[in-house]
Amino acid sequence: MRDLVLVRFGEVFLKGENRPFFMKKLVDHIKTSVAPLGGKVWMSEGRIYVSDFTDQQACMERVAKVFGVHSVSPAVEMEKDDFEQVCHQAAEMMKNMTGSFKVLARRSDKHYPLTSPEIMRRAGGYILAHTENLTVDVHHPEHEMTIEIRDHAYLSVERMMGVGGMPMGTNGKACLLLSGGIDSPVAGYMVAKRGVELCCVHYHSFPYTSEWAKEKVLSLADILSGYCGPMKVFVVPFTEIQMQIHEKCPDNYTTLIMRRYMMRIAEMLAKQEGADALITGESVGQVASQTMKALTCTDAVVDMPVFRPLIGMDKSEIVERAEQIGTFKTSSLPYEDCCTIFTPKHPATKPSMSVVLAAEEKLMSDELIARAVEGTEVIAFPRQQTE
Repeated sequence: MRDLVLVRFGEVFLKGENRPFFMKKLVDHIKTSVAPLGGKVWMSEGRIYVSDFTDQQACMERVAKVFGVHSVSPAVEMEKDDFEQVCHQAAEMMKNMTGSFKVLARRSDKHYPLTSPEIMRRAGGYILAHTENLTVDVHHPEHEMTIEIRDHAYLSVERMMGVGGMPMGTNGKACLLLSGGIDSPVAGYMVAKRGVELCCVHYHSFPYTSEWAKEKVLSLADILSGYCGPMKVFVVPFTEIQMQIHEKCPDNYTTLIMRRYMMRIAEMLAKQEGADALITGESVGQVASQTMKALTCTDAVVDMPVFRPLIGMDKSEIVERAEQIGTFKTSSLPYEDCCTIFTPKHPATKPSMSVVLAAEEKLMSDELIARAVEGTEVIAFPRQQTE
């Protein structure tokens, strides 16, 4: 008998002839996630199993964060021939539980002497007779003991929900404009959940933004890499560009022009990394630079598509998602990023493209962008892999 983690997957199961490609990606990502715990991963008859780990709870928590995983359970693998021992183990696993339960049986081994209904009936009766605080409810149980008869018997009862979605890297790559705020990490998470691999770009305006602000963003990237796996963050020196815009452009257009430069640089780095789209955390009307006209003006400087998964969400919905994925606390640290400095009192909400283009003619755009890209720092995540 040995302890396992049983992994269930959801949407991947619907992929038909392409399923092997998606399953290989999912298994590979699970292997990567449990590698620090020494876990062994294998797949058998529609289930993924993890064994030989140093910490079962930590293993479950890691696997539950892998995109494509529907749920995970602590499980026991044991010999199937002695059904009395299987029932005894099932009762042991449920002895401290209270409330209602039922037994669900799956019998892949069709030569097994008991049918699935017989397994459910006999195991349920045994559990009921050998526990003190459980009652049977086959329709709406609080607990469900699953007994799967394959090459061995596999027993599981507790369940931790996974993040769902599609395995990372099955739907291309995109570049996230990652600030220190609440919105952009959530946006990156939501697109990555659909199987899109991420790289990130952050704009750092030292000394107007501190090293603490930079570290805050890197901490957010570390949290995201717990879901997304290995990725790069490009830290772009943005001070010179911001100062030029602040000094030479109309005050009410500075934020918009700054965003246009960010998009230009992000597209260059995205193409360098083989990414096919940009991701931002903008939501219509949340701030002045996120009006429909302003967003149209921003997008005009890039050729690749811009994904905005938060576009129709209000702030409370975004905060709720940030809390769920574990980024909210870090995003709330009081360190300003470059988007919050030199903010005009009355930013243009209905910008004129002719005004924007006239203002940008005063800037040496190519030289500014070239120096920023040349000075970019590249940091690999998760960071512990680089130590």
